Parts: sequence; C-alpha cells; structure tokens
Amino acid sequence: MSRQSILAASVLCLSLGGCAALAVQTPAGEHWVASWGSAQLVPEGQNELPAAQWQDASLRQIVRVSLSGRHLRVKLSNVFGTAPLVIDAGSVALSTTPGKADVDAASLRPLRFGGAASVTIPAGAEYLSDPVDLPHAAGADLAISLHFVQAPARQTGHPGARATSFRIPGNQVQAAIWPQADTFTRWYQITGVEVLDGARAHTVVAIGDSITDGYGVNPDTYARWTDGLAVRLRAAGMTDVGVVNAGIGGGRMLRDGLGPNLVSRFERDVLARPGVSHAIVMIGVNDFGVQHRNKEDTPAARAALLDDLKQAYRQIVARAHAQGVCVLGATISPYGGSGYYAPGPDNEADRLAYNQWIRSAGVVDGVVDFDAALRDPARPDHLLKAFDNDGLHPSTAGYKAMADAVPLEQLRTCRIAR
Repeated sequence: MSRQSILAASVLCLSLGGCAALAVQTPAGEHWVASWGSAQLVPEGQNELPAAQWQDASLRQIVRVSLSGRHLRVKLSNVFGTAPLVIDAGSVALSTTPGKADVDAASLRPLRFGGAASVTIPAGAEYLSDPVDLPHAAGADLAISLHFVQAPARQTGHPGARATSFRIPGNQVQAAIWPQADTFTRWYQITGVEVLDGARAHTVVAIGDSITDGYGVNPDTYARWTDGLAVRLRAAGMTDVGVVNAGIGGGRMLRDGLGPNLVSRFERDVLARPGVSHAIVMIGVNDFGVQHRNKEDTPAARAALLDDLKQAYRQIVARAHAQGVCVLGATISPYGGSGYYAPGPDNEADRLAYNQWIRSAGVVDGVVDFDAALRDPARPDHLLKAFDNDGLHPSTAGYKAMADAVPLEQLRTCRIAR
C-alpha cells in the first residue's frame, strides 16, 4: 500500500468519524521521530495556572519544532494527574509571530483522537493525537490549542517554557485570531510533537537541569543551547537530526527537586521518545550544590555522593544502550561565582573529579566538554565573564558557546547495536 493511499484512507476515516479501530500504518521507509518535547513535572505555587482560568477556557501554547515534515502528531500528558483529564477539543496550526496568539488560518487543523474531537486521558497516562496533515519547516513555531471544561485534578506541565502561551474564554481552538488573550510563560498538559520522517531521521535528547532548561533566556528568543544546536545542525546540512530539550530547573541526578530526579525520568523523557538515537546528559551541579548549601558535605558524604553519581550514570547508560541509544556525557560547567551555592574548595575538587571521570572512565560513548567551553582560563572555577549570567547559569553568549561545543561528528557516527 502506498504512502499516499495509507494516509488518504486515514484522513477519510477521520473525516467520516468512523474507522476508529483502523491501525494507521507507517509508510515503508518512514518512521515517527520526536521533533519537539519537554519534561513534565507538577507545577506548584506561582507555576500553577489558577483553577478559575481553566473553566471553559482555551489554551494556545507555542512550540518550536526541530524537524520539517508533512504529517505530525501531538502528545498530551496527564502523567502527574490524580484523576482522568478531559480535553474537550484541540487544534494545531502555524504560529504567525513569536509572542503573539494569532495563527495562520489556512493552517488550522483539528486534533482528533481515534476520530473523536474530545479525549479523556487517564491519570498517569499520555495520549497521542491522530496524524495531522500539516506541512511545516524545521524551526517552525506550532500553536497547540486545547479547550478545557474545568481544571485538571492536578496539573502536569513545564514551567520553563521560555515562550509566551495564551488563554481565552470559551472554545476558541478553531479561531485564528485571539484578541486580548491572557498570557503566561509556561506549558501545560503538552509533552511532545512527532513527525513522520525518512529512515535516516533521528533525534538527540538533551536532559539535565536549569542550564539545559535555559534559565535566564528571555521568552520567545529561542536562545537556549539546545535551540542553538538545532540551528547549527541545520546549517551543517544535518537536517535529519532533531533536538528535544528535557531539562528541568533545579534538577538533580539522584533526588527530586522541582521535578523528578533524572534517573527516575530517564525512560519517559529520553528513551520513550520515538526516533531517539542520542542523549546528552548534563547533570550534577545541583547534587553537589544542595549538599553543600545544606551543610551535609562531610568527607564521607561527599565521597558517597560521587560514588552514587557514577553508579547512576552507569545505570542510565546501560538502559540507553539496551534501546540502541548513545549517551554523550557533558561535563559540569564552573559555578565558583554562584552566590546561591557559594561553593568552597571541596566543591570544586568534587566537580573536577566528576568531570575527569566523565571524560576518562569510558562509561559514556562521547564527551561534550561544557566545562572547557565556558570556564575562565585565569579562574577555571568561574565562568568566563562574557559567558556568565549569575555565577551559575550561562549568559546568552554562554549558551551559544555551549551549542558550538557539541561535537556534531558524534551525532553522525555514534551508533549502538541493540
């Protein structure tokens, strides 16, 4: 059966509202590949959207995809919900301008789920929409609009969107223009966009803490190091490599913080994404920093933390290799100028030991040396001034330097046999 006939049959079934049991076949030589994604957590405090703002309301959330395509599907999440989540209606379209709610009217497409306009997602689950025919370029901004009758029992989302989202009363998912919409800079209940692409297409997932999440990046500027990496890949002709950012602010390898610890979320945020071939793992600064800030850094506790971090790395690499995924270990950048953690010589010694282990232990499949890219040669425990935001997080120039430090050849050549 040809690609055109398979997809035409799917569209016909959806338009008739029937054929819900029809399995949509993937055309020969193509597969689904993650083009955008975010890591999920439980929004709390100021990161929650007030319950009243969900009542008979539509949310329009903007995401920038990393791969071009014609057919896509959207993944919605209720993974931290405590009750079924009802999404009354949805749509996807091409956004017209960063920071604006309006979309290209000709590109508006309804989201369907087994042919139905609404869907109920069980607590703890994530659902994919039916395939949508929507041609788009790599780097395009997609607007995902969802209508809710009431607030989730417990919200699932990502506070660090670094993009403006919108809210308007009523079911307005098919309206191209949203005048006087409320704005916020968080994502709720959305976790991925996947595209149907050729056999060579694959995705690298960057997983880590606030440095990967892009702390300090202004909304709608797309200046995170992962954004820069996606642009760099396209400029190098590697248009079949997507980039997904799975960073969480405050994230740690071993213990929960604002979100789940990295070891516990590695399957969902990395291995469960279709077409993933590489993971870039940058984690550990908050493990070291919190231990010191809490004054729990006795010599024995520090040694145990280093051992536990290494063991965790071995575990995630083994799990990645079982799924045919390469792991590139990223060194921890300097944070000697951080007023929040105020690290001492012991912290720096542990950071250096951890980085040396990443570089030389042979556990990971390759190294991304962010430490070397960002440090001040005169004060190697500090970020270079031009790359420094607050002593811990890079500046915009620092994030660009990180994007430039990723060895593209490793994204071309590293392959793990399953």
